[in-house]
Amino acid sequence: MTDLFEVDPDEVDNYYQSLKKQVEPSGYHLNADVDFTKALLKSIIINRRRYGYGACPCRLASGDKREDLDIICPCDYRDPDLDEYDACYCGLYVSGAVLSGEKKLGSIPERRPNQEEREKAKIQTSGEILTSLSLPVWRCRVCGYLCAREEPPEVCPICKAEKERFERFI
Repeated sequence: MTDLFEVDPDEVDNYYQSLKKQVEPSGYHLNADVDFTKALLKSIIINRRRYGYGACPCRLASGDKREDLDIICPCDYRDPDLDEYDACYCGLYVSGAVLSGEKKLGSIPERRPNQEEREKAKIQTSGEILTSLSLPVWRCRVCGYLCAREEPPEVCPICKAEKERFERFI
């Protein structure tokens, strides 16, 4: 078996090209610094090998997928960071203004709650929500997309997050 940290440059290139094709039609932009972007993508590939999921390269993953769902790239914090700071925390995704050079990248504060705050939030949201809808409503934790159906979609039609990134909303 190859070393966990040895990533074939072709694998990174293919991931970069695939991600670029996937995100641009949805209105998202990858950082224009291709070397920087590919270094981040290489880290996501390493995290996939290490944990079995593509944890955000700029945060420390626990190794427990359920605990880290909020930091699987694209993380839950990407859109709020883009809205407020024109880039996500690690700088993989940037706004159109940054991409065009109208704005410069700056530092972005960490939004992810600490472990204690995440545990508290779980307790507060674990109660049943009653509704008159005949189907459950699912919310994409990444972009907020809502849909009413028996099960969440396999892939979010807006941000392309996978099924596991959906939570039952109602």
